[in-house]
Amino acid sequence: MNIVCLDLEGVLVPEIWIAFAEATKIPELKKTTRDEPDYNKLMNYRLDILKQHGLGLKEIQNVIATIDPIPGAKEFLDELRSITQVIIISDTFTQFASPLMKKLGWPTIFCNSLEVSDNGEITGFKMRIENSKYTTVKALQSIGYETIASGDSYNDLGMIKASKAGFLFKSTDKIKSDNPDLPAFETYDELLNAIKKVL
Repeated sequence: MNIVCLDLEGVLVPEIWIAFAEATKIPELKKTTRDEPDYNKLMNYRLDILKQHGLGLKEIQNVIATIDPIPGAKEFLDELRSITQVIIISDTFTQFASPLMKKLGWPTIFCNSLEVSDNGEITGFKMRIENSKYTTVKALQSIGYETIASGDSYNDLGMIKASKAGFLFKSTDKIKSDNPDLPAFETYDELLNAIKKVL
């Protein structure tokens, strides 16, 4: 029994925080897990910036409503789901992901949740589990699945390396050069063909 585990942002949809940084003209918010491997540190940094600028969940959701999947992502996902089980494992939040899942045809996603006050301020975040991508892959393996994983950032490396097959997708030159043993692809056709070979 195989199951494919995919990252969301940078793989199927554009980076939410980069889109928000561009919309609000706050360049500090462009920092992502490609730049900062420590997710808790990154999120606390983001929440501080939101607070400084008086921005909350509504403003982020308004930007997310304008984001479309990366061209070809839905077709790739549809074809992949027709031949095997697929789960998206993301460090994003349910409050961000829903509109994007709708545009992708409602695939299964495991992600985290934001703590939001009555006035819409994001006051914190609740991670589903520590080191969630790696932990989820290990849990799937413990119930009899062989995992195949793909992602683009530092926080994807654990699940990629723990899987029977793992691939970098649309990653950075730095991550690719630091992990020369991992096959790296730029197109959905390449990734789909690589996954099909190991199914």
